[in-house]
Amino acid sequence: MNRSLFLVVLSLIILLNVARSGAKSKVHIVYLGEKQHDDPKHVTEYHHQMLSSLLGSKEDAHDSMVYSYRHGFSGFAARLTKSQAKKLADSPEVVHVMPDGYYELATTRTWDYLGLSAAHPKNLLNDTNMGDHVIIGVIDTGVWPESESFSDNGVGPIPNRWKGGCEPGEDFKSTNCNRKLIGAKYYINGFLAENDGFNSTKSPDYISARDFNGHGTHVASIAGGSYIPDVSYKGFAGGTLRGGAPRARIAMYKACWYLEELDGVTCSFSDIMKAMDDAIHDCVDVLSLSLGSRVPLFSETDMRDGIATGAFHAVAKGITVVCAGGNAGPSTQTVVNTAPWILTVAATTLDRSFATPITLGNNKLILGQAMYTGPELGFTSLVYPEDPGNSNDTFSGECESLNLNSNRTMAGKIVLCFTTTRGYTTVSRAASFVKRAGGLGLIIARNPGYTLNPCKDDFPCVAVDYELGTDILFYIRSNGSPVVKIQPSRTMVGQPVGSKVATFSSRGPNSISPAILKPDIAAPGVSILAATSPNATFNAGGFVMLSGTSMATPAISGVLALLKSLHPDWSPAAFRSAIVTTAWRTDPFGEQLPAEGSSRKVADPFDYGGGLVNPEKAAEPGLIYDMGPKDYILYLCSVGYNDSSISQLVGKGTVCTDQKPSVLDMNLPSITIPNLKDEVILTRTVTNVGPVHSVYKVVVEPPLGVRVVVTPKKLVFNSKTKSVSFTVRVSTTHKINTGYYFGSLIWSDSVRKVTIPVSVRTQILQNYYDEN
Repeated sequence: MNRSLFLVVLSLIILLNVARSGAKSKVHIVYLGEKQHDDPKHVTEYHHQMLSSLLGSKEDAHDSMVYSYRHGFSGFAARLTKSQAKKLADSPEVVHVMPDGYYELATTRTWDYLGLSAAHPKNLLNDTNMGDHVIIGVIDTGVWPESESFSDNGVGPIPNRWKGGCEPGEDFKSTNCNRKLIGAKYYINGFLAENDGFNSTKSPDYISARDFNGHGTHVASIAGGSYIPDVSYKGFAGGTLRGGAPRARIAMYKACWYLEELDGVTCSFSDIMKAMDDAIHDCVDVLSLSLGSRVPLFSETDMRDGIATGAFHAVAKGITVVCAGGNAGPSTQTVVNTAPWILTVAATTLDRSFATPITLGNNKLILGQAMYTGPELGFTSLVYPEDPGNSNDTFSGECESLNLNSNRTMAGKIVLCFTTTRGYTTVSRAASFVKRAGGLGLIIARNPGYTLNPCKDDFPCVAVDYELGTDILFYIRSNGSPVVKIQPSRTMVGQPVGSKVATFSSRGPNSISPAILKPDIAAPGVSILAATSPNATFNAGGFVMLSGTSMATPAISGVLALLKSLHPDWSPAAFRSAIVTTAWRTDPFGEQLPAEGSSRKVADPFDYGGGLVNPEKAAEPGLIYDMGPKDYILYLCSVGYNDSSISQLVGKGTVCTDQKPSVLDMNLPSITIPNLKDEVILTRTVTNVGPVHSVYKVVVEPPLGVRVVVTPKKLVFNSKTKSVSFTVRVSTTHKINTGYYFGSLIWSDSVRKVTIPVSVRTQILQNYYDEN
């Protein structure tokens, strides 16, 4: 995050209390656009002069001024009445005036965090007119068209190339579409074929593109939702909500249906493939699928993997396909949607924490995590249900079994319990057990990083990790009358809150083809606030906070919509290369990015691919590792698929050459060698998309015990030389089988760093058996 954004964040936090102090005036942010002076003092003097002219004196201006933004852009925050703010807004020097809001919720935190603040005049968001005319296709559970996220206020005409439409159905008319939501179709034939007993008249789902579940509405609004001011959620103060490309157009393809007996959603492969087929015809630019299967996976040429099959054809038509990596982490080899033509997304947390103070009777303060906005619970009896040794009652401190305890064990008390399960259902059920027994609150000790949601009716339920839970338990056991106080949650944003790869985010290596790095990239996917349907669990005013790689996927789709607007002729592989080679391998503050799991570690490429997406850098990557359909066919040949299966996928007769290509030569923005014994030589080709006359020099950060030699060490580009190939010679010094070690290969022109991850595993024993 640059300094100007940091100042905006800091000032907004400071302004919260200031705004409450005066009834007649309110803090407003006056945005003046690009700086007119390089000297910050002159910029601030200009701000004071402008305010003095409005208020009548330098003294009043000094008292009114709260903050001067003078580094990255020009603007100031000041206490103003509505009429004063209007006068400033009418001034030709002023770009925009907006009242400050409560920043705790930080509803657009994903985009500020990734450096895409709308307030900054020089960034990818504004350079691309917020993704206008780019079409994002979403295949999911449908859309709630009345949501403000799909308002077309300020949106121009529908792009001429659009060939799709708005399909009427149950509670859905063609007029539900507009210049923002330009398409909505539904696909149910495959679902009906697999569910003979499905009764459409009794099903709560809509037999139309209308969203019952809320998931599709949520992901679509993350990718390209319109601006919505003053959004609040579950008692937390409001802020502005928007998608990654707020002027992009949305086309919803409903291929996932709610099945009551499963109390969940199911998506037929055939329905998905038909939806993808239509999306290709309709001329979408980006196709976003927050869907996936589980290990073991179907092969990439198996038509039962409708996503891989449909994605191949979409990519061949120039459509970038973005898919969720799955929620089966932190176990290794669980990542899904692994075909090399798909852009696969992992999930990280934001730099946001819902800190909830817990004070024990011994005055020890513990910060838990919750979304509790109710009144403070003063010191109250605290209990962990366990057998004291002299009772005939049943006791259980497991969250799943709190209902086995007698009511008198929990009545009038705050209850501590432990759980090893991941689902939020455990938390909600435990809270209902305690509440039904007359308990006043719940403290849940569980693995950190799991999904956080408010408990029903704002019942106090606070999560802590096992270490803190054990501290609380030891306090209970050592005290005859343990008590605890729980205060309302407070939102912390920015430092010192750190980001992490989420526990649930599926991990590599790729279980089908380990030489293909998956996931490709990471984006925020934990506690993401976006639009939903009125039927969704935890719906509050049409919005809900959800977690998953489902939420990270549309964040990448939104970024790609902006990049597509800037580079309309790039291939899907070029877009992937741009975001992978420019990604943060730390958080935006430069801190290490850990990966949550059974034991926390520093994140590596199997956790987050190239790293955390950095949209601003991706707009100007310098060099790209490009590919096309022929390269993907060579890949299929290299990993051993036969001609008939490849032909089935490609849709036309394909014959592999007698000389089998090496999968290691696939022109990916990564190098992954799963079985290195002695030495391998591989090739990559980079294309210059930066200044015509450029010179790049190589920097190698080799994995532990691995030698990496690049030839040549310098790449020279000019008006005639657009692309250059180089070789990478990789050898191991290890004498035994190892796990993966990680490094990087960087091309730098002193301004840009084009970085690809290098992952190498030495496998001497396996190669010995292969040779004997």
